[in-house]
Amino acid sequence: MQRLWINIDGDIEEFCVPADADEVMPGVAWGRPDELFTPSFWKYQSEAQVRRNRYNHHRLGATLLEEIAVCLLGGYGIPAEMGIAAFERLREQGMLLGNASEQDMQALLSQPFLMNGRERRYRFAAQKASYLSRSLDMARYLDTAQQPRALRDRLLDLPGVGPKTASWIVRNHLGADDVAIIDVHLHRACVMMNVFEAKSDPTKEYFWLEDLFLRFAAAIKVRASVLDAIMWDFMRRIGPTARTAKVTESIQQLQLAF
Repeated sequence: MQRLWINIDGDIEEFCVPADADEVMPGVAWGRPDELFTPSFWKYQSEAQVRRNRYNHHRLGATLLEEIAVCLLGGYGIPAEMGIAAFERLREQGMLLGNASEQDMQALLSQPFLMNGRERRYRFAAQKASYLSRSLDMARYLDTAQQPRALRDRLLDLPGVGPKTASWIVRNHLGADDVAIIDVHLHRACVMMNVFEAKSDPTKEYFWLEDLFLRFAAAIKVRASVLDAIMWDFMRRIGPTARTAKVTESIQQLQLAF
């Protein structure tokens, strides 16, 4: 066994994980917690962050319609900060009630955003306005009392909503642990651990990869929604070609030092 300690405001807590050579699941060794991107590393980060009450709350919108909007406005090719800015602009203008026109949404999304003192444009304004206006109109009639996976299946009928976006909406709105957001960041982290094969493709094997991730989360005894969020945040900050110095800086910024 490997003994680990977490310092929470001066209160030292101890817990243990299996030996580094033991397998979490077939072909995936626990590794050491002080080695980046091993199962032990993610287990430690998850335990530390949960004790600090971080990554436990995922909702970005107050309603299901707002959650659909913020997730549709983010995603591939859209930085998280830009997606949030676009969402807030549309919400402030009353565009997220399910009755706004595509033209009005596009006009608002096409206006520049002032971010960090610079004007920036929202990409795909016309396409996202089309998806969003139609999706919100259809979603007004969804039963929000459905089980997470049943709700996800219904969300897949909305324009522009694929498995990743539908899972993101459900994870956020319901705090669900039986879905996962298999994006580029989580995929990269799981490939590094050998949970996913390097040649695997979320666009073609989404539900298979989701099942593998959920099995991994269960094996290290971390809520899937928490692990998903921690991996996403950490991996997006360090970037795909991060150097050691940058990785160290990212760990310090996230207060994940051992």
